[in-house]
Amino acid sequence: MLSIPKHNRILKGEIVLTASKSESNRLLLIRALCDTSFPIHNLAAAKDTQTMIALLESKSNTWDVGPAGTTMRFLTAHAALQSGNTILTGSERMRNRPIKILVDALRTLGADIQYMEKEGCPPLNIQGGKLKGGKISIDGSVSSQYLSALLMIAPKLKGGLEMNLTGKVASVPYLKMTLRLMEYFGAKWSWEGSVIKVEEGTYIPKEFIVEADWSGASYWYQMAAFASELDLTIKGLKQHSLQGDSAIVEMYERLGVHSEFFKDGVRLTKNSIALPSEFNDDFTDCPDVAQTLAVTLAGLGIGGKLVGLESLRIKETDRIAAVQNELAKFGIKVDAEGDYAMIIHAGKLSESALPVHTYEDHRMAMAFAPLAMLLNNISIEEPEVVEKSYPAFWNDLKSVGF
Repeated sequence: MLSIPKHNRILKGEIVLTASKSESNRLLLIRALCDTSFPIHNLAAAKDTQTMIALLESKSNTWDVGPAGTTMRFLTAHAALQSGNTILTGSERMRNRPIKILVDALRTLGADIQYMEKEGCPPLNIQGGKLKGGKISIDGSVSSQYLSALLMIAPKLKGGLEMNLTGKVASVPYLKMTLRLMEYFGAKWSWEGSVIKVEEGTYIPKEFIVEADWSGASYWYQMAAFASELDLTIKGLKQHSLQGDSAIVEMYERLGVHSEFFKDGVRLTKNSIALPSEFNDDFTDCPDVAQTLAVTLAGLGIGGKLVGLESLRIKETDRIAAVQNELAKFGIKVDAEGDYAMIIHAGKLSESALPVHTYEDHRMAMAFAPLAMLLNNISIEEPEVVEKSYPAFWNDLKSVGF
């Protein structure tokens, strides 16, 4: 349990933000597929990224990804491509997270993959080296990580890959990030309508510097929205980013936070607009910041509807149910519309003696911690979960007066 006192709403200082694990993990897979290694600077300190580094260097044929979803999906495709036998497993939650869509696509390309426990979920027994190129159809509405895993191995497939996307494609900016990184390292691709084609080819080694993490930045934007006095610099962010979560710049501009970009980051100050009476937005392209916005609205006493949340039920936890449960402790009612939307009811935030339960989800811990600015104190269970994406989070909070 961690108690987080904050006795004022002043937010001033400078934060050197953790690096993007989304970029880092894609770069690690591309480097593993490249015939020659290359330097990647500013790799994420996130546990997910460190797990991926360790497994790609491991001599064992059993890879335990723990709770790292991106790592599980990317390494499933990687193991199917490489010759030899690999067993991929993970935490209890990971062994209940679906991976059937990716496995079915890989099987269409010739992969020999067997489920070892629950049908459609890890652990997987993969007999690699049997993949061939060709055409596949895949549901793009569930997770862009399935698609990214397939795209990154595509240049190594004989004849390349033609992928027909069905359904409403989720997290398009993450898909575009994958393709742009592939292109930087020499891959050739096209995307017309619902079809993405990747040519057979070779990745070209090049040096790369990883950008700071916009998902991690979202919690600082949340604190900025709660602040009465604000002058915060966040180092390492780019205005024109590959990361879809940079959409928070526009969202928080509507919630009183102005972003002024400079060469090496962004300065946050208050703007002069009145807060809206209600806030509605679509998170299809940036689902990882939906929790942050839900708790921000609750803290500001603003109601709203957040849509495009289809992937949240199958994340580290059922994030829709988790937000409902934890905001209820503070007197805020949240309704769910199936897997699609959360409706936040405007209300006055009440103090709670109950700690915030994190459900082993790093984003629950970080989305609720900023409420300390409004309630003077808040308690977080399992604070170590932040290691998954932002290990320095609690120290960074201390540096600005928490």
